[in-house]
Amino acid sequence: MSAEPPSQSRLEIRGVEAGWERSSVVRNTDLDVASGEIVALLGGNGSGKSTLLWAIAGLLRPRAGTISVDGRRIDGLGADRLARLGVRLLPQSKRIFPSLTVAENLAVTDLAPAADADGSHEQREEWLDLFPVLRSKLSDPAASLSGGEQQLLAIGRVVTTLPRVLLLDEPSAGLSTGWAAECFRAFAGLAAGGTTVVLVEQNVALARQLAHRSLRMHLGRPVDDV
Repeated sequence: MSAEPPSQSRLEIRGVEAGWERSSVVRNTDLDVASGEIVALLGGNGSGKSTLLWAIAGLLRPRAGTISVDGRRIDGLGADRLARLGVRLLPQSKRIFPSLTVAENLAVTDLAPAADADGSHEQREEWLDLFPVLRSKLSDPAASLSGGEQQLLAIGRVVTTLPRVLLLDEPSAGLSTGWAAECFRAFAGLAAGGTTVVLVEQNVALARQLAHRSLRMHLGRPVDDV
């Protein structure tokens, strides 16, 4: 279990409703996540976990409600603007650019740099030190990597930007037990530095071990995990 987070709320969600076509998957959701806190969202497929992350990240416009980061409303802003504000999403399914090299994939986030660009570059080097398999393949096309290596690349591209809000959708998918443990230690380190983390994870034991709080999506809303 990580140390207790600060009490100041960074991410505030009030009455959010979101979904696809005519169906609302997330319904009247309220959620506060503090600066430096890690909250795990658990639940079955279709319960609204990923939909909520997409709404926070600006990839899906909420039908109702408000989303704020550090007191600033962000609902309605596009994903590109939110990325520049430090709201970063790791989506499911190893979202990489297969025709680009490993180095080029890591550099993509320079197009929407974090506030501390120098710090981001330092974090990138630390990620490559942590996973030397990526450093050894910097000139290789990302499509040539194994599934687990592609997931490490996708995670590295997001976490090395020093995000203010980090949204993680199934980060352990495709990773070996050892690699998953190293990644989760990196998430804890970011939280210790003040990053707010919302984690969707099917590995319930791993999620509960990392998170300060775990919530279960029920009928489109996060409720206390039991």
